[in-house]
Amino acid sequence: MHIAVAGNIGSGKTTLTKMLAAHYGWTPKFESVDFNPYLSDYYEDMERWSFNLQIYFLNKRFKDVVEISKTDETIIQDRTIYEDARIFAPNLHSMGLMSTRDFENYSDLFDLMMSMVNPPDLLIYLKSSIPNLVAQIQKRGREYEKGIRIDYLTGLNDRYEAWIAGYEGKLLVVDADHVKFGNIPEDFQKVVDMIDAQLFGLFPSGNAE
Repeated sequence: MHIAVAGNIGSGKTTLTKMLAAHYGWTPKFESVDFNPYLSDYYEDMERWSFNLQIYFLNKRFKDVVEISKTDETIIQDRTIYEDARIFAPNLHSMGLMSTRDFENYSDLFDLMMSMVNPPDLLIYLKSSIPNLVAQIQKRGREYEKGIRIDYLTGLNDRYEAWIAGYEGKLLVVDADHVKFGNIPEDFQKVVDMIDAQLFGLFPSGNAE
């Protein structure tokens, strides 16, 4: 089974992935951040490095999805391959930070990959406001994230909302502004209850708010 956690930068994806992996005994797959050879350069000069970074992420996540399809384990994945193509790359292109030529090349490659993989059995979307994202980004204190632009985060959030609104798979939306699963045990239990409802029919399904 494949569970995926989606959400903007700073929404709490890695925290929730770790907690759910520990709670259910699932195998986590984390986003490549600390060992990403492009990320620091990208935040210094987005226009120069946007295509390189997106290709790096696409390659890594495609490998993850292929591996997930071959295992009998239940995998929980920190960020999905869809977010790269539906959120980040279009946002960069619309901001003039990725050329049309590079964006079209990237999109063609993504479409080819999608013809060979299946969507997750459950997508957990962490919905968050810009102030909450900024606070979380500042709290974790990654040096390369200090220069993230507000308009960049806002563009990503708008695209996340549009993507989720049209998502056709099994979906759980968690309001990360109000459900503090990383700090409040009762809030984490709310998320667990909603996952149990979606996957096992133990409770009525819906959103965690």
